[in-house]
Amino acid sequence: MIHSTRLCLAAFLLLAASAFAQKPNVLILYTDDLGYGDVQCYNPQRGKIPTPNMDRLAAQGMRFTDAHSSSGVCSPSRYTVLTGRYHWRTRLQSGIVGVFGDPLIAPDRLTIGGLAKQHGYHTGIVGKWHLGWDWPVEPAQRKLLQGAKPKGPNDEGTVATPAHLAAWNAVFSKTIAGGPTTRGFDSYFGTDVPNWPPYCFIENDRTLGIPSEFLPEENFKGNQASQRGPALKDWRLERILPTLGDKAVAFIKREAKTPEPFLLHMTFTSPHTPLAVNAEWKDKSGLNLYADFVMETDAVIGRVLAALDQSGAADNTLVIFTSDNGCAPYIGVTDLEKQGHYPSGPLRGYKADAWEGGHRVPFVVRWPGTVKAGSTCGQLVAQADIMATLADILGTPLPETAGEDSFSLLPLLKGEDKPVREHVVACSITGVPSLRQGPWKLILAPGSGGWGKGGDQSQPVQLYNLDDDLGETKNLAAAQPERVAQMQALLERLITDGRSTPGALQKNDVEVKRYPAKAKKGK
Repeated sequence: MIHSTRLCLAAFLLLAASAFAQKPNVLILYTDDLGYGDVQCYNPQRGKIPTPNMDRLAAQGMRFTDAHSSSGVCSPSRYTVLTGRYHWRTRLQSGIVGVFGDPLIAPDRLTIGGLAKQHGYHTGIVGKWHLGWDWPVEPAQRKLLQGAKPKGPNDEGTVATPAHLAAWNAVFSKTIAGGPTTRGFDSYFGTDVPNWPPYCFIENDRTLGIPSEFLPEENFKGNQASQRGPALKDWRLERILPTLGDKAVAFIKREAKTPEPFLLHMTFTSPHTPLAVNAEWKDKSGLNLYADFVMETDAVIGRVLAALDQSGAADNTLVIFTSDNGCAPYIGVTDLEKQGHYPSGPLRGYKADAWEGGHRVPFVVRWPGTVKAGSTCGQLVAQADIMATLADILGTPLPETAGEDSFSLLPLLKGEDKPVREHVVACSITGVPSLRQGPWKLILAPGSGGWGKGGDQSQPVQLYNLDDDLGETKNLAAAQPERVAQMQALLERLITDGRSTPGALQKNDVEVKRYPAKAKKGK
């Protein structure tokens, strides 16, 4: 009887292992503020930063050349990656989630983590979250969580008072709800936002330690930290990137030993500011500190991929590499361009813009046995498509209330070269939408909608044919009013339908702001 029971158990375990083995692991490498032209294989003529590990990944998989984030800035793009739904259907009509902000993802919203968990995956996030938490902060405590701005160049900064320390102890000794482990992920380790407080690591739903001082003034110079607030004693910004690499490697090593598949969303804090480059990488690029940080980021990607290879799981792992938006202009892009490196490559604009440099991003997929090595795809795709692609791979339909703007990339990954989506919407930091329909692009504002300068202010909208004018230099709106009207009508339908995929109409969370913005009376 015991022998028979053991045989049955062994057979069950073999069947379970076989079933899990058919499901690929998923590793998403999501960099922060990495420009389209910062990856050498995307910008061979005007790219001067060595990125051997990113390039090797592209050589082993498929490189997409027309892939887009949902926004030219961080939080909205991260929302869309995780949910397969445009961020502008939420309260975040412009900007990003603020310091100690509330959760952007609704508790009942299905994420890629939640979808994977439904199919037996172990799921984790390592890195930046920046989608809000239910911070256990009382109204009276909030003003004690952020320090005053320096009064001058010699100001040593804010000194924590007993009131500060009492508030910090009260807040950071509690669990923090509303984070990744309540939105479909089994585990989380990261810094939430590396240049904002709290300056400490967070594991699952608790800070690792109780902050006891304001981050020293030396950390706010030269594109380092940007918001004053509570920090652990001796907190070093340079520790963040290597530590995230360590945690991702440990996750892969641990999970590769289990019969269940895993999904790891590694959300880098780099090469976004703080430009906290470690000593061995300083001056490596011969360009500037940002370029050094890109190289250090590439090295960490190499470490993580090496761990995947060493674990034996690489052949059954779908790897996706991309960036949340374009390169930030304030990291010295003018000097970089003078030295021959163009972080946006051939594209116009940078981070925050509705122009292509704001949201057209590197996007590489490696999946041995399915994706042809060294292949390139020029079809229009979006980061929102990760959700439907995962569902397609798992052979499961998405609920009507999930992935409303997500189209499966599986046909493209298998070698087809036909459009999987006819349109995509990407917004600037102020919420100005750009609509792609085939090669045509409509921007419902006269300029970038972000930080980029330029644009004919006499024309309220812009229309470009990107097949002929990738650099967005020839505004055809005045010459093609019918196309402008047709595309505006399409955008209105995408808004009012609550989805851009086929299916039952859905409601947006809020009334979506319309563009072009109407001029105020008297202006």
